[in-house]
Amino acid sequence: MKIGLLTSGGDCPGLNAVIRAAVLHGIKSYDHEFVGFRDGWRGLVEGDIIDLPRTKVRGLARQGGTILGTSRTNPYDHPQGGPENISIMLERHGIDAVVAIGGEGTLAGARRLALDGLPVVGVPKTIDNDLMGTDYTFGFDTAVSIATDSMDRLRTTGESHHRCMVAEVMGRHVGWIALHSGMAAGAHAVLIPEQRTSMDEVCRWVTEVHERGRSPLVVVAEGFIPEGFDDVTAVHGTEADGRPRLGGIGEYITQQIEERTGIETRNTILGHIQRGGAPTGYDRVLATRFGMSVVDLIQQKKWGYMVALRGTDMVPVSFDEALTGLKTVPQDRWDEARVLFGR
Repeated sequence: MKIGLLTSGGDCPGLNAVIRAAVLHGIKSYDHEFVGFRDGWRGLVEGDIIDLPRTKVRGLARQGGTILGTSRTNPYDHPQGGPENISIMLERHGIDAVVAIGGEGTLAGARRLALDGLPVVGVPKTIDNDLMGTDYTFGFDTAVSIATDSMDRLRTTGESHHRCMVAEVMGRHVGWIALHSGMAAGAHAVLIPEQRTSMDEVCRWVTEVHERGRSPLVVVAEGFIPEGFDDVTAVHGTEADGRPRLGGIGEYITQQIEERTGIETRNTILGHIQRGGAPTGYDRVLATRFGMSVVDLIQQKKWGYMVALRGTDMVPVSFDEALTGLKTVPQDRWDEARVLFGR
């Protein structure tokens, strides 16, 4: 078989490890041939293809980003898109199956193509770890590790100057990165999209810590909405797909803390640094297992499915099941962490 791979949506550490594992396993175990579509769905609909021999993927497991490039193109919105045109393109190039590596938006496009009869399978990719159907996605552990290391550094400078430090991390709709990195760094408050928290309560936590002679650390997800607000803080306009371009809630939290408490407060937005660099060992292994498992999925011709991690096992999950909604931080996990706030 000839298999085409694409990476779509936001980049994250581990994408190259998926590509490497799929190609090596497919060639060695099944004698498959592989190609890559450049820049996500755009490459698929336009037929922008590169060969992926085993020599092309050597050493990729430790490399961040994606050698295929990525974009947020929708396969149905593109002038050359739609199942009929894509089917013609696949036949023209002799491609028997497509592997879509991406998050909710990418897999929604893959699901629609599969329903229209195209041979499409998926690999879940979301740095926010917010996709239903799988316990974890690669890139999340790396983002948490980077955020935790950054917070450890913020705490040392905060303690030197007796300041409150605010760290803004990724998390448009869910707070998994904020929760995990905040707990790991010993944060005194973690603010996530799932929980509306008042500034009065945040300032109370900060004041309690400061009065004990400590320097408070507040972690906030970029999609956090304070109590009393109707929408996220987005001062940078919108993305190409119309979504608010987030980043700025940390600055608002910082201003409010300083005005209300009189405690000198500084803000750091970690931003895209959380996406960059080499993946952690855990993410390399997870991405490698995803890449190998999706080739087995193709061998079984399970179109309309993605591979998923359940416990420690790799299992097939239908796109329908995976796209039932976002995997948010449950109330019990928030309550568990909240016990430590202000302590």
